[in-house]
Amino acid sequence: MGTSEAVEILSVDTCWELLRSTTVGRLAVQTANGPDIFPINIAVDGGTLVFRSAEGTKVSAALNGPVAVEADGRDPDADHAWSVVVKGHTQRIHKSEEVLATVDIPLVPWHKGEKPLFLRVQARQVTGRRFPIAGPEAWWTPLSEAPLTAED
Repeated sequence: MGTSEAVEILSVDTCWELLRSTTVGRLAVQTANGPDIFPINIAVDGGTLVFRSAEGTKVSAALNGPVAVEADGRDPDADHAWSVVVKGHTQRIHKSEEVLATVDIPLVPWHKGEKPLFLRVQARQVTGRRFPIAGPEAWWTPLSEAPLTAED
């Protein structure tokens, strides 16, 4: 792999900068039925991530164990992609002044269902990487041209 193809390990500051550029992440939690992942709309508030939700499996699991939030994106001008993971724990935002301060954060859920709870992911670890996007030719193998269905 040449230098131009190397994976770049991102600084924590760069990770937060990239997280500020996106509004969608995936929340990984441990539920009673095993690990699960939920799409969430996110916003950065200082060194934390904020999301909204309603009571349910996601919120219960997020408040009762460690979580990971993954977000990624693409810089089409540089033909690079990035991925950032925030690991930590979640707290419900209760205090009126904190909820009011959070309302000003540009946090707009995609789903129009009721999401009365504001939750904050306190980061314990933030990691990220940036890498060039490989074209389809990079993954070509002799099997790439094989028929997709078996002939009778």
